[in-house]
Order: sequence, then structure tokens, then C-alpha cells
Amino acid sequence: MASNKPAPESPSRFVPECGADYASGPGTAYVPAQGSDYAIDRGNGFRADDADSERTWEEWNPTEESVRPVRGKHRVAKQRSGLARSSTVLGVGVIAAVGAGGMATAQSKPPVSISLPDSIADNLPDAKSLPGVGALFSGETKAETPVAATAAAPLTTAGITTAEAEQGTTDAGEALRARILQQAEQQQDAADAEAKAAEEKAAAEKAAAEAKKQQDEAEAKAAAEKKKAEEEAKRKAEALRLAKLAASYAIPTSSYTITSTFGEAGSMWSSGYHTGLDFAAPTGTPIKAIHTGTIKSAGWSGAYGYRTVLELEDGTELWFCHQSSIGVTVGQKVTTGDTIGRVGATGNVTGPHLHLEVHTPDGTGIDPMAWLRARGLTV
Repeated sequence: MASNKPAPESPSRFVPECGADYASGPGTAYVPAQGSDYAIDRGNGFRADDADSERTWEEWNPTEESVRPVRGKHRVAKQRSGLARSSTVLGVGVIAAVGAGGMATAQSKPPVSISLPDSIADNLPDAKSLPGVGALFSGETKAETPVAATAAAPLTTAGITTAEAEQGTTDAGEALRARILQQAEQQQDAADAEAKAAEEKAAAEKAAAEAKKQQDEAEAKAAAEKKKAEEEAKRKAEALRLAKLAASYAIPTSSYTITSTFGEAGSMWSSGYHTGLDFAAPTGTPIKAIHTGTIKSAGWSGAYGYRTVLELEDGTELWFCHQSSIGVTVGQKVTTGDTIGRVGATGNVTGPHLHLEVHTPDGTGIDPMAWLRARGLTV
């Protein structure tokens, strides 16, 4: 904490003014009296002698009893620096400290008059306009200063706002402390509100994300169930269609064994590969019409032996080859399951069997097994 004791002034270089105590005229020097502490300085001033330079300074604390109030303005000697300085200026320290209870003031100290240079004093505001300070610059003594004026406008009221004064606040330190605490509370409230808003936003985003996740899962589950239901319905519809087809289609013979399939390669076939599906069965086994149609051809056909061609309503042709006998004529209408011939071993064969071929309306040969299965028949 700063001390209110003024530092001792160092000896000043003083140029006296002309007066009754000094000789006048050019080149006249001042001769100090016997016992003077100063020696002559040829530079029109004074300097301290050796004894004075070694002098030690003691601490001086002015009090009301040791300092007499000075009234009015004072004559101040001019210094070389161009600034006026009074030899009677007294330093008065005013300590301001913020404590838990408020601000410490100098009200308890006795008022001490302060003398200022004219150039500074002329520019200062009216001392009486300063609350609690006017008495310090007036010519009144402590006994003459009204106690009520000091109490009415103490230094501690400096910085108090009108609103605080209306609320009865009289101590600036307490008012500052209250403002600091209020500001801290406001900042804390703002921080709490911001944190709460951030938490609420995060919670809302989390809830929205969870809701979206549940919605997506529900939609995916519904889509999967819908797809499963559609597939099940499609399967049932296909089964129903095949059942109806199976009722209108029939396997061409019975007691058979599949010995050769469509597309097999071998030297036994003139084309280099097998062009039909072979049902090996005993000679004389009945051959049935696979579907309703019209007999387009019936008779001998070279390597196919005895062959019957049945044309369906969509133009597809079914060839029944290597028969031992033919039971229909060209142009005859037959229905599913009607006997149209018998298994044999005529033509280019190695044993009795029915060679079945399927040709599309444009004449292209296709796999008979796939065609039969597409119509609900299991071969």
C-alpha cells in the first residue's frame, strides 16, 4: 500500500530576486551570512557545500499541530526550468483501496491546505464544486469547515450513479462491488442460458435423429414385408397358373426313362448334337397329345422314322418321332391326353424310345424339358 508521507525535497538551486537583502548591479554576487550552508556559485546560483551534501534527511510527517493553514495565494520563486514551485508545498497522500466492505477514504485525516503554482491553479475547476474536496482548498481551518458539508458530499460518493443514489447507496466502493457482482451474475446467467440452449439443441437433434432412425427402420420393415407379400402372392399366382396349365397339358408317355437331353454333343446325330428329348420306353407304349391342337403332318420322315407333327393354337410345333405306329391323320383335331401313336424304334435309333422336339412358330428348335416345365409338367 502506498504511503501518505511525502518524500523529502532535495536542495534546490535558487536564484534570488533583487531586494533589500541583495546587492544590485552587474556582476554583483550574493555573500551568504556567517554560518550559511551555501557556497557561492559563479553560475548566478547557489550550490550545497560538502557538509550539506552529506546531510541525512529524516522522515517528516506533518500534522495539524505542526502545520499552520495558509490563507490566500503565495509568492513563488521562479526556477530555472521555467515552472513555478513553492517551497511551502505540502504533499498530501490520498489512498484509495477497494476492500470487502467498500472504499477507504481520507475523510478521517485532518485537512491540509495545498498551494499550487498560479499557472496550474488558474486552470483547475472550482474547488467548491468537488464533493467533499472544496474545503481542502479553501482558506478555512478545520474549525471553520462545516462538518455537515463534508458529510453531505464525501469522497466515497464519487462514481455513484443516479439510480444507485436513489436506492440509498452512499459508498462508491460498495456500489462498485455491487456492480461487479451484478455483472458477474449476468455473465454467469448468460453462460448458463447458452449452455442450456446448447443442451436443448443437442437433445432435440438427438431426438430427431432417433425418430428418423425409427421411421427408417419402420419403413424398411414395411417395405420388406410388402416385398415378401408380393413375392408370396406372385408365387401363389404362378403356382395357380401352372396348375391350370398342367390340367391342360400332359406328359407324352409313361413308364419312361430320360436317356438323352437337348444339346448333347455326339457323332450319333447328323447335326453334331442332340436336337430333342428322348423318353426310353418299351415298344408299343402309348404316345399322348401333350396339348390341344391340329395334326399338321403324320408319316415316314427318314432318320426320324415314323413322325407325327402336332401344331398348337399359338403356332408351336411338337414332333413325335421313331413311332412304331401312327394313330391320327393330317388335319385331325386332338385334345390333351388323346393317343396319337405308339413308342417304336424306327429310323436312326439304337433302341425303342420317343424322340420329342419342340419348335417355335418361326421354326427354331428349343429345349423340350424347359418348355414342359414352364407349363407345370415335371419330367
